[in-house]
Order: sequence, then C-alpha cells, then structure tokens
Amino acid sequence: MANIKSAKKRIGITQRKTEVNKMRKTEIKTYIKKFNEAIENNNFEEASKLLKVVDKKLKKATHKNTIHKNTASRKISQLTKKLNKAM
Repeated sequence: MANIKSAKKRIGITQRKTEVNKMRKTEIKTYIKKFNEAIENNNFEEASKLLKVVDKKLKKATHKNTIHKNTASRKISQLTKKLNKAM
C-alpha cells in the first residue's frame, strides 16, 4: 500500500479512470451486439444507424485513449464489410 500522499491520490485517479474506460468499452460492445442482432434480423436501416453510433463511440474512445486507433479502425472496417455483405 502507498505511504506517500501523492501516490494515494494517484491510486484513486487510476481507479476512477479504469471505471470510465470499462464503461466506454462495455457500451461499445453493447452497440456492436445490437448491430449484429439487427443484421441477423435483416433490419438494415437500424444496422446502418447503429453503425454510425458505433463509429462515433469508437472514435471518441480513441480520442480519449481508451482504445488504440488501429483497433477502432479495424472494428469499423469489419462492421462496415459485414453490413455491405448482408445487404
């Protein structure tokens, strides 16, 4: 356990940031699941709307350093290909 005051503060900051990052990642995963369900149900309008939402969420997570930019680009690319193939 930390003894120095600044180290104790950093522990708290790290825990808060970890929670925020976890929330962002979970939200993205949820939207991706909804996207996949929309494609399975042949609801392409909803899937395209969800793709825009996922794109926005991934870019925001990249900007906030939650995920790497290449990871975000790869996921967006995979989802876009999936939508185009299903249509």
